[in-house]
Amino acid sequence: MKKLILLCFLFVYSSTFYAQETKAKTTTEKKATKKKSAYDYDKDVTVKKEAVKKEAKATEKKVTDKKEAVKKDAKATEKKVADKKEAIVKDTKKKIAKAPTLKESTEKAPKKADKITGEYKGKKVYTGPKGGKYYINKNGNKTYIQD
Repeated sequence: MKKLILLCFLFVYSSTFYAQETKAKTTTEKKATKKKSAYDYDKDVTVKKEAVKKEAKATEKKVTDKKEAVKKDAKATEKKVADKKEAIVKDTKKKIAKAPTLKESTEKAPKKADKITGEYKGKKVYTGPKGGKYYINKNGNKTYIQD
């Protein structure tokens, strides 16, 4: 029985939450949703077009500024690369100038200054540091002579 009474009270109180709207609220909403005329729409469109044009000009200016900055950076980089190339060429030329020149010969020169002691088959005979005798053949190799 108590549950039934509580249920009835809840039903009564819940119906008060769904009350109708007052006339004051509905009239203010109607004023806010007033219809615009064609002139107002045209005016809004022109204002928006002008804003878009201004924004486009600003964006174009930013793009051209960035392009110019990139071109300046590219020129600076090219100059640095050219300077490095010149420095490398100068260093290489100095190294080449300092390098000892090699004489071309048909005979291979010995590493140590070996003594020339005679001739064998038209070739010069060298005596090595340990007493071995040899000559340089046509291929540039040492050929040892036995006594």
